[in-house]
Amino acid sequence: MSLISVGTMAFDAIETPFGKTDRIIGGSATYVAYAASNFVKPVQQVSIVGNDFPQEEMDELSSRGVELDGVEIVKDKKSFFWSGKYHLDMNTRDTLVTDLNVLADFDPVIPVSYQGAEFLMLGNLDPKVQLSVIKQMKQRPRLIVMDTMNFWMEIALPKLEEVLKEVDVLMVNDSEARQLSGQFSLVKAAKVIMGMGPKYLIIKKGEHGALLFHENNVFFAPALPLEDVFDPTGAGDTFAGGFIGHLARTKDISFENMKTAIIVGSAMASFCVEKFGPTRLKEITKADIDERIQQFVNLVNFDFSLTSE
Repeated sequence: MSLISVGTMAFDAIETPFGKTDRIIGGSATYVAYAASNFVKPVQQVSIVGNDFPQEEMDELSSRGVELDGVEIVKDKKSFFWSGKYHLDMNTRDTLVTDLNVLADFDPVIPVSYQGAEFLMLGNLDPKVQLSVIKQMKQRPRLIVMDTMNFWMEIALPKLEEVLKEVDVLMVNDSEARQLSGQFSLVKAAKVIMGMGPKYLIIKKGEHGALLFHENNVFFAPALPLEDVFDPTGAGDTFAGGFIGHLARTKDISFENMKTAIIVGSAMASFCVEKFGPTRLKEITKADIDERIQQFVNLVNFDFSLTSE
């Protein structure tokens, strides 16, 4: 059951209260691939990199069932680079540097070998790029999931609204949901946003979990309380990879199964934050993932009975 992941493959420089790294692999598609490949193969990557992107990273992805036919390598330019510094609460950060480099010219072409994929994950990109990918699919995927952010709401809202009409699931954080909808209440915000096109809406609340909306149904999954949150970069993309990876593996896109997918995504994100970049995602085993998912199940499960005297 193939999954196409469209997004960035990049370098990050990250500083948190607990450490610093001047150059580590990052990018939305990188995190999605590392998470999703635990559940479904192949993950068909669509991205763009420069001449500085390490071959060993490509080999590592390939060894996990990630197909790279859709990754364009630009020989005379550098890869996308982002640098940020997190505040003590780890929920807020300052962007220090954004060098688009090859990303400025990103005009993805979906390889013929990727056609027929049943699941499509659109990472946080220019809405015109997201729309271009959808239009290139000769057969509409069973499920299209997209991520976006406040930046695109501010500079490309009309095009973003166009893409929203084409997707099934939208992922945003709580502040983005409020900005997009103009509503403070997240329940009201969800109704407004689903009225724009998506049948399902996921609102990520960082360390406070995630909400899933569909019609009049709401599901909430808490985040796992962790002793150490080392680096939150990529956690949202890792969540997305776990979420869509589970759905692709089970071939079930019902609301009930999406609840499980939220838990799987949350479990994967909880690994991501334990070390810089995707380092921790490269280390974990199936047993680690199963154990972490069980911790989430234990967190939300309780026996309760109402007795009347």
